[in-house]
Amino acid sequence: MSESRAALRYAKAILDMAKENKALVAVEKDMRSIVATISDSKELKDVLASPVVSGASKKNALLEIFKGCDSITEGTISMLVDNKRVGMLNEVALKYIILNEQLKGKGVAYVTTAVPLDAAIEKKILKQVATITGDEVTIESKIDESIIGGFILRVGDLQYDASVSNKLNNLKREFSNSL
Repeated sequence: MSESRAALRYAKAILDMAKENKALVAVEKDMRSIVATISDSKELKDVLASPVVSGASKKNALLEIFKGCDSITEGTISMLVDNKRVGMLNEVALKYIILNEQLKGKGVAYVTTAVPLDAAIEKKILKQVATITGDEVTIESKIDESIIGGFILRVGDLQYDASVSNKLNNLKREFSNSL
């Protein structure tokens, strides 16, 4: 089973549990916190991916970092560590957010840019995504200077990569293949 499909299954189970316990808002807040924390910390990504760091250490670190979160979120962290799937915590959290937004009748558009978006561009993106998907969407923007310029837009399972770094990589691949 691919990591993405497994993450989706975990996210669906977490969403069902959160619905049952009427904790959708609290768990969504926790999941957004997890995504923001892991995305902003290369060190945390490295620790989660490291086979050298023990599962118990990873669990303790994550529970300390996300202290005060909902019991469902704590259980999710523990379960992923116990199942040796803690490396997919960020993807599970992302999938949960997407599923929860769909449940509320909204979508989330993730936009990665090299510089912060201004309000005018954000409005254009919202309008264009609403036209394409037919859904009301909210924007989660992330700044990643490594893409050099342009943007990467992700809505649900669709991704459009119009970044300069992607275009440079494509050119590099074309030149490599033609030699």
